[in-house]
Amino acid sequence: MKRRIMVAALTVALATPFGIGAQEHQDMAHDSEGMAVTMSMKGLQGITQQHVMATAEMVDEELYSYQPTEEVRTLGGILAHIAGAQFLFCSAAGGVESPNTENYEETATTKAEIIDALEAGFAFCDEVYDSMTDAQGAQMVNFFGNEMAASAVLAFNAAHNYEHYGNLVTYMRINGITPPSSM
Repeated sequence: MKRRIMVAALTVALATPFGIGAQEHQDMAHDSEGMAVTMSMKGLQGITQQHVMATAEMVDEELYSYQPTEEVRTLGGILAHIAGAQFLFCSAAGGVESPNTENYEETATTKAEIIDALEAGFAFCDEVYDSMTDAQGAQMVNFFGNEMAASAVLAFNAAHNYEHYGNLVTYMRINGITPPSSM
């Protein structure tokens, strides 16, 4: 029974844009014809952003260099990778050139630099979401040599964020830290 309630709550949370109540979301969908899918995708992005940013902010700087084995990225390296990926995925979805010229995995080495990079990446994605309609999200774009709907690229970005957030959760758990999504 408890599991069913959790599944139902998660379903509602994922179907509703982050930070927007159900009625407010419904009103916005009616007021912004052709925006329901885009707004829902932005909500999912908002949830991933909240978890990633909370991780970046709550983890001590010393843990940024934590690397469970030499074959995987450091915790800071994962966060820097996520920052750069925001520009890659959202520029592809938006059909615009990425304004980012940095390889954050090489240039952002401190906690403050990585948090700044994450904020810039998520802000860029917000701009793409805010300028996209559902009709534009249905347009095909080139993504790693494949033709995909722009909204599918945005969905891929959210999945990519969660993929690496899963890595971060493991790193935090190994170090005795409760991840933001479990708080």
